[in-house]
Amino acid sequence: MKRALAIFAKTPIPGLVKTRLSPPLSLQQGAELYRCMLLDTIARVQKLNADTVLFYEGESDFFHKSAPHSTLMRQHDGGLGTRLEQAFDQLAQLGYDSSVVIGSDAPDLPLVYLEDAFARLEGGSDTVFGPASDGGYYLVGVRGGVGSIFQGIPWSTAKVLETSLKQAQASGFSSTLLPPWYDVDSYQDLLRPGLSDPLNGAPLTRSFLAHLCPETLAQTADAV
Repeated sequence: MKRALAIFAKTPIPGLVKTRLSPPLSLQQGAELYRCMLLDTIARVQKLNADTVLFYEGESDFFHKSAPHSTLMRQHDGGLGTRLEQAFDQLAQLGYDSSVVIGSDAPDLPLVYLEDAFARLEGGSDTVFGPASDGGYYLVGVRGGVGSIFQGIPWSTAKVLETSLKQAQASGFSSTLLPPWYDVDSYQDLLRPGLSDPLNGAPLTRSFLAHLCPETLAQTADAV
């Protein structure tokens, strides 16, 4: 089957990405962390038996340089649900049988989770979700059409996954869940041991965290 691993990404511009990490990080540090996580994610997924497609927002030059072996497609306008729906429709039009979408907020996500997502779709599941610790999901995969699974979703709330599963059921789709993981959304997440694990496959992210000044790390630890 023809597989697509799609990454939703933005140009790492200070003040436009990872703003919830400031403070204690500066806006420039937040953008640099985002850049590191994105580049780690792009590099890691090249090991998968799937075509990499970047749905990007912002300037294309950065992505042409950072992902020369990936297909680039500009994200559609509208809310996240609309952008996801349009992305899956485009991938289907390109002939992909199984499509999985992730972001760049989980640079240490085990590759076996991504392989499992494709296996579940190819095994007959219509949709697959990777539950995130905040009630959303770090991954969504679709085989065939999307129905209404991205409609009426209360994005950025703890009800995202729950509502998406209900929408999938209402569309007549079968769903399966991967093991839980987490996104790096807040400064508390910077202390997760996996981000500093030498074996996590995210060297740029590890290096960024290793070079944060002790004062910043102390502020982060005190806030947890």
